Amino acid sequence: MPLAMTTKTYSEPHMKDLGDMMKQAQELQSKLDEFQEGLEALEVTGESGAGLVQVTLNGKGAMRHISIDPSLLVADEREVLEDLIVAAHADAKSKVELRAQEEAQKLTGGMGLPPGFKLPF
Repeated sequence: MPLAMTTKTYSEPHMKDLGDMMKQAQELQSKLDEFQEGLEALEVTGESGAGLVQVTLNGKGAMRHISIDPSLLVADEREVLEDLIVAAHADAKSKVELRAQEEAQKLTGGMGLPPGFKLPF
């Protein structure tokens, strides 16, 4: 007895769902591109020594500016100054990461991404 072969045909609504998914993927990609551009434009300043040293980073972590109070420009205070620069950079970096995470959550709001899933990829 020959086996009956069945072919499954997909109705038009399934194709519409696929089309909607593709459209959503394109929209997400567009939003991701905007997100990346926004990170380039984002600037965050970290400080140390009660503001005597300030470091400004963009959203991708590149240093844009450093400001050092002239009172720190003393030969005997070199190590203190170095420590303050490192601390100001660390402060700015943590602020950048927090802001980038907040912006990513706005972008992915309602998407139901799994915990720990981070953007950008």
